[in-house]
Amino acid sequence: MPEQLRVPGDRPTLEAVAALAGVSRATVSRVVNGGDGVRAHLVDKVREAVRELGYVPNHAARTLVTRRTGAVAVIIPEPEIRIFSDPFFSRQIRGISRELTAQDTQLVLLMVEDRGDYERIERYLAGGHVDGALAFSLHTDDPLPEITRRIGMPTVYGGRPGWTAGPGDPGDPYVDADNRGGAREAVRHLLARGRRSVAHIAGPLDQTSATDRLDGYRDVVVGGDPALVAVGDFTPAGGARAMRELLERRPALDAVFAANDLMATGALAVLRERGFDVPGDVAVVGFDDTERVAEAADPPLTTVRQDVEGMGRLMARLLLGTLGSPRPPQPVITPTVLVRRASA
Repeated sequence: MPEQLRVPGDRPTLEAVAALAGVSRATVSRVVNGGDGVRAHLVDKVREAVRELGYVPNHAARTLVTRRTGAVAVIIPEPEIRIFSDPFFSRQIRGISRELTAQDTQLVLLMVEDRGDYERIERYLAGGHVDGALAFSLHTDDPLPEITRRIGMPTVYGGRPGWTAGPGDPGDPYVDADNRGGAREAVRHLLARGRRSVAHIAGPLDQTSATDRLDGYRDVVVGGDPALVAVGDFTPAGGARAMRELLERRPALDAVFAANDLMATGALAVLRERGFDVPGDVAVVGFDDTERVAEAADPPLTTVRQDVEGMGRLMARLLLGTLGSPRPPQPVITPTVLVRRASA
């Protein structure tokens, strides 16, 4: 690098890049910050000068120019122990992270242990630290949607919102799987295998993924026995409790559709304890197709696959695409598919 452009130990500047490229400082600024209106051959000259000098944009200065922080908040209103024990969350975060990384954007993870954390989160979001937010695993009484609307924070949700939009409000943008359709396919599969007493272990009914899967079960088991439905909490322990409850009510049941794979593994453990053969006596189907859960189950779990990582990428893509746009993105529903293994 020419000595007149840089003193040893100094950080390269926009002026140094402009001098080496033979263009104005304003032209360099537009190229570095992704602006339009610069001719292609000048863009190439600036980029070559940036590479030669090892220029790294000043984040604070870039924020002033673009009014962007280059960061996105990911908010998960669940206890920390669940976030780090349920592989669903790691897959969704991985998808989000890969898309943000591909678009040179930082991920800031915000977790909610209790209701008191929302005041901290609102202060952080309102403080201009991030350009937008991605949130998933919300419950119907969650205050986050009202917080993001109040401060004008662009937000995309993972999962169909269970709250009501205001008058004239098109609703919050979201990405979700076809939970109801996937549940229907799972129950039809069990009936096609000759099962006649199909039970359902539902997830927490203040989350739309659980209610949609319950609705899908009821679409197929029309006018079914209400004693064949028990509510869990998307954890193995919750699935085990619900399975015991179902066996107490209806010991002759011959199939179970669980609203996620973790609850299905809890149900399998109880069936083993009680001496039932799976699938001989009772067939079991889950939902998610979390590989290290479904494939490692005993027996391997038939389940409904949703592309959790892909949905994370879509969430990030929708959010980044809508920044600065007057139109909110349209909701996206991704397909599901039944994966047949040994449990049903």
